[in-house]
Amino acid sequence: MNLNKLKKSAAFAVLKYISLISVIGIGTGSTIKHLIKLLPNLKLKGVISSSSSSSFLLKKYKISELYLNDVLYLFLYIDGADEINMSLYMIKGGGAALTKEKIIATKAIKFICIIDEFKMVDTLGSFPLPVEIIPMAYKFVKFELQKLGYLTKLRKNFITENGNIILDIYNLSIKKPNLIEKKINSIPGVVTVGLFTYRKADLVFIGTMYGIKIIKDI
Repeated sequence: MNLNKLKKSAAFAVLKYISLISVIGIGTGSTIKHLIKLLPNLKLKGVISSSSSSSFLLKKYKISELYLNDVLYLFLYIDGADEINMSLYMIKGGGAALTKEKIIATKAIKFICIIDEFKMVDTLGSFPLPVEIIPMAYKFVKFELQKLGYLTKLRKNFITENGNIILDIYNLSIKKPNLIEKKINSIPGVVTVGLFTYRKADLVFIGTMYGIKIIKDI
């Protein structure tokens, strides 16, 4: 099975939702890369990017980049996911852009997630859950997460675009993701955690070997 083909099909399927919109927000990741390659075919005024890697591709394909502080209104944000369940709760942050992604997703009126079928899971947690942390709070936050029973590992030799560090939490089986998001975000020193439950996707486009499957938030 060609995984890239599934990602491309999900990216192509979402184009009809963009055709009448002048400004969109985009996330980060392999499926989003396929989407960015298609954007020059549209008449966009600009795109708000969640990461330097996406910004680089926008520049490469001569797509104007706008900034969140410069827009009063954002109708649509499109991003991928590292894991997503049938409730449309997701884990994001494998590329460490989780903070910017969450900000832009929350600003947008509609959030569409585009993925391949292998990102769908019954229970979140097989993919390490990233937590962005202010560096001076590293030991404190690590201790607090350990008290909660979490196995953590510092993402070595890595600094986020916000100047912070990432702690990844391993071997989880997340039964109540909204409660875990709230609990981890309440720890002083945590910038944000890569659970998207309070701002989950409104629509998910899934590239499968049988075509595109669409799931809508109820």
